[in-house]
Amino acid sequence: MTRSHDHARHHARHDHVRHDHARHDEQPPAGLHDRFNAISDSLNQAVGSLWAVGLAVFVVVVWALTGPIFNFSNTWQLVINTSTTIVTFWMVFVIQNSQNRNARAVHVKLDEIIRALATARNEFITTEKATEEEMETREEELLEVASEHPAQANPRSRVQRR
Repeated sequence: MTRSHDHARHHARHDHVRHDHARHDEQPPAGLHDRFNAISDSLNQAVGSLWAVGLAVFVVVVWALTGPIFNFSNTWQLVINTSTTIVTFWMVFVIQNSQNRNARAVHVKLDEIIRALATARNEFITTEKATEEEMETREEELLEVASEHPAQANPRSRVQRR
């Protein structure tokens, strides 16, 4: 099968997928996993904002100013220690979820580029699942190719020659 036939088949498959997405939009609300992903994304955006930093500073300043009122008691200290520990514990999972999803999205995009390029080697699509030894071998191969063909490895060097 020629590359153009493969390309047409690929687009036909994606048109079908787009049609399926339209049907999915009409279904009941997303499952628990999808809701967690949406909440995780929203929390990541919120926690990474300037407002969140300002709120955190405000809470710590208020807590510190209330120290003399509560005679710097153990309970006063326990409030901030427990609160920050709980928030940090939750945020580890939220941030990790977003990082995992972002990494997966990058892999999928790169896999599509590898698949689409005629000169690319498809074995690189599964590199994230390779052993350390396999990764080092592939990295060494690419470094060797780059040193043998510097103009291909650095597109700017081609521009400078013109």
